[in-house]
Amino acid sequence: MRRRGTAIFFLILGISLSTLAIALNIGWILLNLRQVALLVFGVIFFSLIITGLILNTIFLVREIRRNEQHDAFINAVTHELKTPIASIKLYLETLKSRELERQKQIEFYDIMLDDNERLLGTVEQVLLASSTREKNRSLNVSEVDLAELVSETVKLIRSRKHLDETSIRFSKPQKRLKVVGDRTELQTAFANLLDNAVKYSNGKPKVVVRITRSGGDQGMVFVRDHGIGIAKTELKRVFRRFYRVPNRSAAAAKGTGLGLAIVRSVIEKHGGRVRAKSKGEGKGTTFMVQLPTV
Repeated sequence: MRRRGTAIFFLILGISLSTLAIALNIGWILLNLRQVALLVFGVIFFSLIITGLILNTIFLVREIRRNEQHDAFINAVTHELKTPIASIKLYLETLKSRELERQKQIEFYDIMLDDNERLLGTVEQVLLASSTREKNRSLNVSEVDLAELVSETVKLIRSRKHLDETSIRFSKPQKRLKVVGDRTELQTAFANLLDNAVKYSNGKPKVVVRITRSGGDQGMVFVRDHGIGIAKTELKRVFRRFYRVPNRSAAAAKGTGLGLAIVRSVIEKHGGRVRAKSKGEGKGTTFMVQLPTV
């Protein structure tokens, strides 16, 4: 009985010690797991907080830039609207208050018509910029001769800017290229490109426009100027709404900052794409428009 009791005692003691050892090991593991878990959760939450702060900072910076661009846009539009209105008013008051020679009257009428065109152009730019953001906007689609369209647009800009043929040179393609699209919107897009090229030229405009076929079923329109150029870091940004290149020469040119955004929206709506290429400031810019042909 004594041996049996001793055996039971040592058996219980062994089981107890084994249980204690297992419990200690499990406790140590659980304790370390808890620390590891706390460490992992801490790292995760810290990362989330840092990510949130970074995203919040990016959002705030973008909002600040967007507000600045909106302010610049409002100032530009106000200027583009106010200047021709004030000019027309001045010439009308002059015509009303003085007896002028017929030649002088015709000169004043021409100036007022130019101011009126400028005023209408600004209004149309704003309206078109608004409509191009509509994803489901309908197009008046038809087959358009690309060379004929660009040629008409070149003549339009020459007339509007009072330029001679040497200021904007146009090379017609050897073969006719036709695209399917809205003629009015496409002409507006090319007019914006040409207007942009003339506006940012140094001195007398020297713009070259040519059309080629690319890849068999693609028409390429190149509009090249010898103006102020664009820094490589700005090439993709110029197509954003309200964006103006941070360049002193560019700042001197007036505009709404909508022209190139309209160009991109119209061209992409027609299944094409537009890119800008420049070797840097003061080295001119080339805009390349690619459109599918039929």
